[in-house]
Amino acid sequence: MPIILRLDRVMADRKMSLNELAEKVGVANVNLSKIKNGHISAIRFSTLEAICKALGCQPGDILEYKE
Repeated sequence: MPIILRLDRVMADRKMSLNELAEKVGVANVNLSKIKNGHISAIRFSTLEAICKALGCQPGDILEYKE
C-alpha cells in the first residue's frame, strides 16, 4: 500500500494516548486503533480534520506516500 499512516509517531511525539485522542476526536478506541495501525482503506475528511486539530498537526504529518 503506497499510503503509510504515521499516526502512532505523531501521537508519541505529542505524548498522547489512544484513549485521550479518541475522547478528543469523538471516535471509538477500536476505530482509532485501526487507523493507528494502518488497518483501514479509507478515512473521512472530518475524522482526519478532528485528529489534526486534536494533535495540532497537518494531514501530511499523519499520511505519507511511498512508491
